[in-house]
Amino acid sequence: MTALVEPFKKWFSIGLGFFYPEICQLCETERATARDGFVCARCGLQVRFIKPPFCGRCGLPFVGDITTPFECTNCREMELHFRSARSAVVARGVVLEAIHRFKYQRQLWFEHFLAGLFLREAAPALRGQNWNLIVPVPLHSVKQREREFNQAGRLAAHLSATLQIPMNEKLLRRVIPTATQTLLTRQQRAANMRGAFAVRPGVRLNGERVILVDDVFTTGATTSACARVLLAAGAGDVCVWTVARGL
Repeated sequence: MTALVEPFKKWFSIGLGFFYPEICQLCETERATARDGFVCARCGLQVRFIKPPFCGRCGLPFVGDITTPFECTNCREMELHFRSARSAVVARGVVLEAIHRFKYQRQLWFEHFLAGLFLREAAPALRGQNWNLIVPVPLHSVKQREREFNQAGRLAAHLSATLQIPMNEKLLRRVIPTATQTLLTRQQRAANMRGAFAVRPGVRLNGERVILVDDVFTTGATTSACARVLLAAGAGDVCVWTVARGL
């Protein structure tokens, strides 16, 4: 598979370079190529990677010298069903702009940039931990038809190829076309996600340890709802990884 993918990436990059000028698509001043995801080095320096200390449950970063494991207020007040959640970078600035353009404007060249950030942190953290399955957070069928792709599925595919862990994009489905979470409170987000997900009819898991993948983690309402369904279907453990973490 790798032998087939690499030549495709090369020709895809050449094709993008032909149609798009080699300039950063964020600042529009510095040089950037398709291999860079059309994000220049100067914009890349604005990315803030998440490092300890952070909440042991949801990965929310904190400033200071915290040397003992702890859970943040959000996690103590919510019933979260995943074991842990981690994100590669903070969801702000160039990262948030790239995610929004990737998702809502189909500027697919940002996939390479976002996947690079994701894999840099997620792959070494997950390697050797005996996870069995990667599952992306699904879109409702109506929204997926409108958008024509699921950003979580694209990111999960990169992680699957890197870790050689199978991905199942059809295991989990969104059965309710929920309202956008953007302007909702923590409690409203949890209520909005209640009953929104289900596994495919007749599917049973046999204790598989599942990595749940999404693009952005905010309160954990969406990923927790997914994890609850996966555990009820027989998953042995669920962890969450996203590219970015809202603060």
